[in-house]
Parts: sequence; C-alpha cells; structure tokens
Amino acid sequence: MNKKILHNELKFKAIRSGGPGGQHANKVSSKVVLFFDIQNPNAFTGEELDLVFKNLKNKLTKENILILSSEETRSQHKNKEIVLEKFNEIIKEALKIPKKRKATKPSRASIKKRLETKKNHAFKKVSRRKPNTSD
Repeated sequence: MNKKILHNELKFKAIRSGGPGGQHANKVSSKVVLFFDIQNPNAFTGEELDLVFKNLKNKLTKENILILSSEETRSQHKNKEIVLEKFNEIIKEALKIPKKRKATKPSRASIKKRLETKKNHAFKKVSRRKPNTSD
C-alpha cells in the first residue's frame, strides 16, 4: 500500500456543520466529508484490494465509495486532519489478515467433568419425582 498515492485519490468536501452555533455556524463550512472510491485505487495490490473489499463491505455505498465525515471542531483544517486519521485507521484495520483458527479438542478431564455434572443433574431431577405407589 502506498500512502501518498492513496491520499491523492481522496476527495474532500466542506459543508456546513449541523447543530447550534449562532451566526458563525450559519456562514462557515467547517464539516469535512471524505470520499474514497475503492473500485479503482492504484495504491493497493490485488490481494490488498480483495481484503479491503471484504472487510469494509458494510461501510461502503452501493457504488463502492467509502464516506467518512468529521464535525468535531470549528476548524475545517482540524476536521480534515481528524477525518484523515479515521481513514488511515480504517484502511489499516481492513488490511489486517485474520489469524487462522486452530482446531482443538476438549481435554479428557473436561469431558469427564461434563458427564459427571450431567449425571448429578439427572439424579437430582429423578429424586424430585413423586414416588411410584402403584406396587
């Protein structure tokens, strides 16, 4: 993954932030929205691209665009930095290769303990029944 190429493919848009803020909020576009089209990045290899698609499929739009936004501060520049940090973290997590699970068997002692517990529980249930008086 090449970060410089990746950052060149990002598109930013500044819009007005929601919520209260008085006169200043009504005339300044401080919210930053980041758009990243995953379909044609030059920064990923084929395997990396498959990993990113697989791990980010629930965060993508129908057009395979990742959209992130930040309106935490009043500064557009700080919001852009925050959104870039979010993006870098998401891509870093998406490129992690999951560990393969090792198949394990329960130990003899744990099997024995489970069966003993089942027997004790069954005995407890049987002992609560009403005695059979049909004899």
